Amino acid sequence: MSHIDPLELIRTFGYIGMFGIIFAETGLLIGFFLPGDTLLFTAGFLASQGKLNIWILFPLCFIAAVVGNSVGYGIGAKAGPALFRRKNSTFFDPEHLHRASAFFDRHGGKAVVLARFVPIARTFVPVVAGAGQMPYSRFTLYNVVGAIPWTIGVTTLGYFFGHVIPNIDRFLLPVILAAILVSALPTIIRFVPGGAGLTSLLLRQLRRNSPRR
Repeated sequence: MSHIDPLELIRTFGYIGMFGIIFAETGLLIGFFLPGDTLLFTAGFLASQGKLNIWILFPLCFIAAVVGNSVGYGIGAKAGPALFRRKNSTFFDPEHLHRASAFFDRHGGKAVVLARFVPIARTFVPVVAGAGQMPYSRFTLYNVVGAIPWTIGVTTLGYFFGHVIPNIDRFLLPVILAAILVSALPTIIRFVPGGAGLTSLLLRQLRRNSPRR
């Protein structure tokens, strides 16, 4: 989310904060608003500038994402039916759960992988998988497969851009937006109704945020 500054989060809370935020977004229902994509990309960028260690970030974020999804699955397995029956909630909008359920019904097991790249869905799809009694061994396979490109891939993207683009700090916002768009583009176009129009809108927003010479 744009109102949460990933740079400030990382500078303030460091590695422990990175682990906690990735875990919360992927495992706790109240974490759906956290900026996982931008956080991973920004952490990779900071590693390219020598402010973080990329070899610590890789296992740290991967483990946080896998454990987080497993916790989300456990929540769904134990409390799923009750969550679906709730009309109002202090901590989250139940509509997110129903949308995640529709996403899961449409795409099956691969939704666990795809949801990694879809904000909000990555928080609620593991809960739906648990509530729907998806076999845990099958869920774990998709959980691990999805965590690799999301955590290691997005972090590596930030690290790469940090090395190859001179003075990237001046262009950090548009570069982050571009990275999120590229990572989510296949899912947007193929699986989201009106995805092509949404992609065009995001591209226009990216151009507006790009620095003018």
